[in-house]
Amino acid sequence: MFSYLRKRFSSHLRERSRRRARLVSKDGRCNIEFGNVEQSRFVFLIDIWTTILDLRWRYKMTIFISAFLGSWFLFGLLWYAVAYVHKDLPEFNPNINHTPCVENINGLTSAFLFSLETQVTIGYGFRCVTEQCATAIFLLIFQSILGVIINSFMCGAILAKISRSKNRAKTITFSKNAVISKRGGKLCLLIRVANLRKSLLIGSHIYGKLLKTTITPEGETIILDQVNIEFVVDAGNENLFFISPLTIYHVIDKNSPFFHMAAETILQQDFELVVFLDGTVEATSATCQVRTSYIPEEVLWGYRFAPIVSKTKEGKYRVDFQNFSKTVAVETPHCAFCLYNEKEAKAKEKRCYDNPGFVLSEVSETSDTKM
Repeated sequence: MFSYLRKRFSSHLRERSRRRARLVSKDGRCNIEFGNVEQSRFVFLIDIWTTILDLRWRYKMTIFISAFLGSWFLFGLLWYAVAYVHKDLPEFNPNINHTPCVENINGLTSAFLFSLETQVTIGYGFRCVTEQCATAIFLLIFQSILGVIINSFMCGAILAKISRSKNRAKTITFSKNAVISKRGGKLCLLIRVANLRKSLLIGSHIYGKLLKTTITPEGETIILDQVNIEFVVDAGNENLFFISPLTIYHVIDKNSPFFHMAAETILQQDFELVVFLDGTVEATSATCQVRTSYIPEEVLWGYRFAPIVSKTKEGKYRVDFQNFSKTVAVETPHCAFCLYNEKEAKAKEKRCYDNPGFVLSEVSETSDTKM
């Protein structure tokens, strides 16, 4: 009993580590890390807009809050310095005829409040700049211009983050598993994909990449070698009418990397099938890409997908997503090579073979009977 549990636990750990080793997760995130990059991290500041957009929300909101609070506090210090240099503060005991640069700045707190009012254009009217100091007027102009730039950049970054087509990709879902079965007399690898919104993706295109480790004839080991996988649907793989779930398939022929795999050996293979769906969002005209991946444990040989679309009595078409990833076992050849040989054998049975050495000679009948 103990040896059985230990065996099951070790196999579970191996399967778990293998699932973690995938390059693309099921939700499309890439599991890759860059090390020993020679370029400095400051190169990302050159494209600061993309850097800000790629940040996670917690870091983006931290930068958003820090940018405003930091600018308000910095200019608050500058306004306090102007009042200090001009001796407008109460500790200098200004006389009654003294005209300050900024009315009613009595300390650092009031200078911070005036900085906030100036940058966000609140203007309560209690504190205001006078014509006494040119420095204060210049500082007011500079803070107003800088405040508009900060508002435009940070609000634009938040709006762009919200409206990114990456969020639209979350409403495109793939089946949990891929299946291999016969379709149209051919052995195919099938995947189901669905659009959870009624709005379409314009100009959709589906394709795949098979990632595996290969060794070249020169002895070079290539990790994550990419092989193109062509996926099609019955209506073609360009400009899909993506209003209902589609079943895309890849024909396993002699040019397919799955041709030499079999039902008994596919689990021993080391590959990762990454599927891409590119399209244009109908509402915003922004392009988006959806990704998912399948490892050998997620490719079911000898299954097909259960029906998902039906028609109601009212004449409407109903999509039952309960059967979206449900599979049904079907009779399937255990390898593509066997199906190919079976077709060859059946074709040979229907053929007629001529013997070029065969010559038909006519024999004349003669009567040798003597009277």
